[in-house]
Amino acid sequence: MTLPRSLLSFALLYGGMTCIAGVLGAKQVALGPLAVEAGIFAFLPLVMLGSATAELHGRATADLLVRIGFVPLIASMALIQLVLALPADPGMFPPLREAFPIVLGQSGRMMLAGLIAYGTSQTLNVLLFSRLGRGEGRLLWLRAMVASAASQVVDTLLFITVSFAGERPLLPLMAGQMLAKVVLSVALVPWAVAGLVWLGRRLDVER
Repeated sequence: MTLPRSLLSFALLYGGMTCIAGVLGAKQVALGPLAVEAGIFAFLPLVMLGSATAELHGRATADLLVRIGFVPLIASMALIQLVLALPADPGMFPPLREAFPIVLGQSGRMMLAGLIAYGTSQTLNVLLFSRLGRGEGRLLWLRAMVASAASQVVDTLLFITVSFAGERPLLPLMAGQMLAKVVLSVALVPWAVAGLVWLGRRLDVER
């Protein structure tokens, strides 16, 4: 069975984004007055790709894409832990040797939080996008915006709660993250999903 070009292309990009998201999340970036962890720049493409896949190939296929996304995500987590456990080369540049475990090291609790937040939020995005209607671009921009904003709020709630409950006040951590993610979902996601759907249709026609 030959996969549609759009699905193959989206799946490859999706897998890469799941792997890099955790690495980017080690940095907090300032977007004007808003502060957000940089992993959102990988997680938003996951939302966009999931919605575009649901529009082109149906909810079941998009749900499968989300579930298969656990494979590269877990594999990348395992490889990072393996590399962290191996002894560093004595000749390694000292500042890099010291920074590497700080940047890539995550507690087991945070890794679990990431898995829970990823699976729940991405599944919710596909569900909402599909339930709001599918086919021929009907209200595509609105469906993409609502599904993305809602899923990103849930992502933040789950990740911060599982990661920091009992250790730090949760509301201050959540407030800025949620606002930044909703703003980005409204400003970027609808147009990006429309572009991906257009690109996917072009890829599937040009065979």
